[in-house]
Amino acid sequence: MRSVSSTVVRPLAESFVIEGGHPLSGHVRASGNKNGALPILAACLLSEDPVTLRNIPHIRDVDTMCSLLSQLGADVDWLGRNEVRIHAADIGYEVDAELATQIRASFLLAGPLLARFG
Repeated sequence: MRSVSSTVVRPLAESFVIEGGHPLSGHVRASGNKNGALPILAACLLSEDPVTLRNIPHIRDVDTMCSLLSQLGADVDWLGRNEVRIHAADIGYEVDAELATQIRASFLLAGPLLARFG
């Protein structure tokens, strides 16, 4: 197996330039983003058990999706700065139209609701 090697790692805007000679090591923590968080939040409707999500950005679109989940009957609790718990044991299927128009990602609720209610 061939190893990737590095001597210098320099961050440049949204990329890394890696110049070699030594094995790469270290840790990188990917930050949460709404394009990943919104589908996962919608998917929480598939479970009747509590789901805890970490590394969720606390931004307006995420708050709106959480409001939609709450309006459907799910318990939504922010446990920390970027940690939220969704408990969708007893939910309905009628999405508030006005709230849904606030984010395009509201269509992501259709699949889990269809799967749960048919």
